[in-house]
Amino acid sequence: MAAHPFSIAKWYLDCVTESGETAILYCATIHWRGIKMATGSLLTSHESHTETHSSLGAYHLSDECSEIRVEHPALHASGRWLADSSPVQRIVYEGPRGCVTWNCLQPRSRVSLRTRDREITGLGYAECLTLTLPPWHLPLRKLRWGRFVAEYDSLAWVDWQGEHSTCFAILNGHEFQPSAVTETEVLLPQAALQIEDSQTLRAGKLGATILPQLPALRRLFPRSLFNIQEQKWRSRGTLRTPGGESRGWVVHEVVDWAL
Repeated sequence: MAAHPFSIAKWYLDCVTESGETAILYCATIHWRGIKMATGSLLTSHESHTETHSSLGAYHLSDECSEIRVEHPALHASGRWLADSSPVQRIVYEGPRGCVTWNCLQPRSRVSLRTRDREITGLGYAECLTLTLPPWHLPLRKLRWGRFVAEYDSLAWVDWQGEHSTCFAILNGHEFQPSAVTETEVLLPQAALQIEDSQTLRAGKLGATILPQLPALRRLFPRSLFNIQEQKWRSRGTLRTPGGESRGWVVHEVVDWAL
């Protein structure tokens, strides 16, 4: 990574309780123009109340023996993710300017997370996305991403559409080519995820949702980054396979670069 002028390692870790209380923690380390910075963001949703806090500042993250531990003092967040499934890694894009590597470390996790005023436990998910080219140079128009987690099943998908297109899903450790990915369903050979009862967790341009709390980034990154449109949901999911049916929670999003 040191050979590239830009690199970012972005961790995504979440937890959803049985009742649907949701927490999503982002931790990222960015190298660019000789500058190294750490950022973080915590989204929490309890009943009808959802809020996001973002901050520059160091965090501590360890990934050892199928256990991820995170401490983010500026966000008053600390958590423990215990893997309950096998990791999956895939190169999503590789080109002359750099590459994007998706490392799904924990498609299903047992999570305990403490925030400023709450402590939640439940099933969760953890991944690390590594880019060696700036996100505003990605050959990407629209991204659909999501994860479904149930007691004995997990499904994660990436639907990347643009100048470079790819679409894949990982169901219980096995990769499949989806025949359809929408906000209400993911269809696989001999399996289908139905998505319903969606609650919006966040919607709008990044410049109006996450990045206003990080003013230093406005001086560092181009304006196009702040115009990227994001919509994120937490939904109920029903997964049907030849082996039966399972119910769980879905976290999914649509990110639009075509602005």
